[in-house]
Amino acid sequence: MPALEGIAARIHTLRGRRVMIDADLAVLYGVETRVLLQAVRRNPERFPADFMISLTAQEVARLRSQSVISKPQGRGGRRYAPWAFTEHGAIMAATVLNSARAVQASVYVVRAFVRMRDALVTHKALGKRLDELERNLGTHDRAIGQIIEAIRQLTRPPEPPHRRRIGFL
Repeated sequence: MPALEGIAARIHTLRGRRVMIDADLAVLYGVETRVLLQAVRRNPERFPADFMISLTAQEVARLRSQSVISKPQGRGGRRYAPWAFTEHGAIMAATVLNSARAVQASVYVVRAFVRMRDALVTHKALGKRLDELERNLGTHDRAIGQIIEAIRQLTRPPEPPHRRRIGFL
């Protein structure tokens, strides 16, 4: 089973949601992509619109430029646009596949999504704290700048005295 970091690297943000591409999910679950999508098509009632996203041509091009999905059609790539599964869609896919490996992998997928969610919350809290500090330091910035300039003036080497040149001018 791949490490959580490897799974987390396969999670992308698309339309403001964290998702996994169908091919990556199929690899984790130990099945071919077509088998995964076939199981999804056979169980449409288990996959409401918020569990899966069909990628637009622009999104496919953007993901292709990041080397996330295969080459365009005609060069050994896919015929159809890939699907992106949300966290709930990834779990539901494991249940419709009904294999031991899919069930095991779904646990790792859930943990990766949770880890990413926790990291996002931490980053938001850190951002709020930095904004608060920035507001508090707004008036102090000028004073700190003046102190730094005074320290720089003190650390500069003294200018050598100007000597009168000897000889004809």
